[in-house]
Amino acid sequence: MSENSQILSSFPAKLYIIATPIGNISDITYRAIETLQRVDIIAAEDTRHSGRLLSHYQIKKPMIALHDHNERERSKMLIGKIKNGQAVALISDAGTPLISDPGYHLVNECRASGVDVVPIPGPSAVITALSCAGLATDRFTFEGFLPAKEKGKQDKLKALIEEKRTMVFYESPRRIIDTVKQVILIFGADRKLVIARELTKAFESFYSLTASEMLIWLEKDTNHCRGEFVLIIAGANLQEDSLPQDALNTLRLLKEQLPLKKAAALTAQIHQQKKNELYKWGLDHL
Repeated sequence: MSENSQILSSFPAKLYIIATPIGNISDITYRAIETLQRVDIIAAEDTRHSGRLLSHYQIKKPMIALHDHNERERSKMLIGKIKNGQAVALISDAGTPLISDPGYHLVNECRASGVDVVPIPGPSAVITALSCAGLATDRFTFEGFLPAKEKGKQDKLKALIEEKRTMVFYESPRRIIDTVKQVILIFGADRKLVIARELTKAFESFYSLTASEMLIWLEKDTNHCRGEFVLIIAGANLQEDSLPQDALNTLRLLKEQLPLKKAAALTAQIHQQKKNELYKWGLDHL
């Protein structure tokens, strides 16, 4: 059969975006299993990693690696296969594809090419963590991974100083302590944090503390920095005497080196705020 010959699938020739377990292998939907059993090709972020999941459910299908380094090239090939009558599934290592995982270019190209994209919903670390965090969930923003370098991380956090919505981040074990330190520097020591660790796995745990308390807890035991993290940060409370958050952050930093009265006066000069209001806020909060 030539490459241009029509290949008819027993399943509609579309791209299926399939969510897979983030930890507990049982957290997969019947629809996801059925779809993986019926598609012709499975595109996976890591074929060896996903192979264990497919083997567990006795799914034997051709697999192709699709990751950040080859997505553009592979997208053209996969779209060609779909247009040639084959059904393709996309899965990531864990959770819902495209959420801080590869797949954006493939989905974007499918849409542009008139190829149908079908979501098969399921686990997502963002939603799983939020549902048990105890912070406001009526409005939230997902920010993915913060930049690894200190300046980039600080710039990103500074851009979120006045964000009122709950903020959700992914973070790695080796960077979690530095990230909490930057949160204290930019958002203040009293900002409420929740760490969701090893979600749906044997050692799943949630910790809800202020930023300063969280740093102490992380540094207390190296085991506390193991696992996969979702970091959730409470939104800014901009009702505090109507003082801007950047001014409050400056006051906190100066208070570490100066008496409160001098810190308030200098902060007022820097941010064009009223010295007495800053001083009063400092008496109540610092």
